Amino acid sequence: MNASMNAGAIHARQSTVRQWQPSRGKVGMVCLIAAESCIFLTFVVAYLFYIGKSATGPQPKDVIEMPLVIVNTIALLSSSFTVVMAVKALERKASRAFLGWLGVTIALGLWFIGGTAWEWKGLMEEDGLYLGTNLFGTTFYSLVGLHLLHVVVGLTMLGLVLILGALGFVRGKHAHAFDMLSWYWHFVDAVWIVVFTTVYVIGR
Repeated sequence: MNASMNAGAIHARQSTVRQWQPSRGKVGMVCLIAAESCIFLTFVVAYLFYIGKSATGPQPKDVIEMPLVIVNTIALLSSSFTVVMAVKALERKASRAFLGWLGVTIALGLWFIGGTAWEWKGLMEEDGLYLGTNLFGTTFYSLVGLHLLHVVVGLTMLGLVLILGALGFVRGKHAHAFDMLSWYWHFVDAVWIVVFTTVYVIGR
C-alpha cells in the first residue's frame, strides 16, 4: 500500500516537473536577447563615456535634429503593436489579417530604415560627419548602426515569413514559432528606446 502511494506521489511530481518545463524556443530566444543586450550595453557605455570628448567638430548639438528621428521612432514603436496583431491573427488562423498586419509591420520597419538613411545622408553631406571624423562620429555610427543592423535582420526574417505566408506555408500551428520571432522584434524596438535616449536625449 505504502509502496503504491509512494509510486503515485513520485509519478505526480514527475508530471508536475514535465508540466513546468519551459519551451525550448522561449529559452533560446531569451538567451539570444540577453547576449545581444550585453553587446548593446557595451556600445551604450562607450557612447556615454566619450560624450563631449571629441577634439574637433561637429558636436552632437550642432548636427542632431529631432523631428525626423521622432517620426522614425513613432514608426518603429508602432510596429510592435502591428506585430502583436499579426500574432493574434495567426492564432485565430485568420490568414489574410495575419498577412496584412505583418505587411504593415514590415512597412513601418522599412520606413525606419529609410528615415535613418536620410538622416545619415544629411549628416555626411551637409555636416561632414563620418565614421572617422571624430569620437562622436565613431560612437554615433557604431551604436546607431548596430541597432540598424538588427532592424535589417529582423525585417529579413519577417519578410521571409510574409513570403511563405503568401504561399500558404504559414498556418495557425506556426503561431508559437512566429510569436518567438515577434519577441526579437520587440527587443529591437525596446533597444531603440535606449539608443534614442542615449544619443538624442542625454548625448545631445
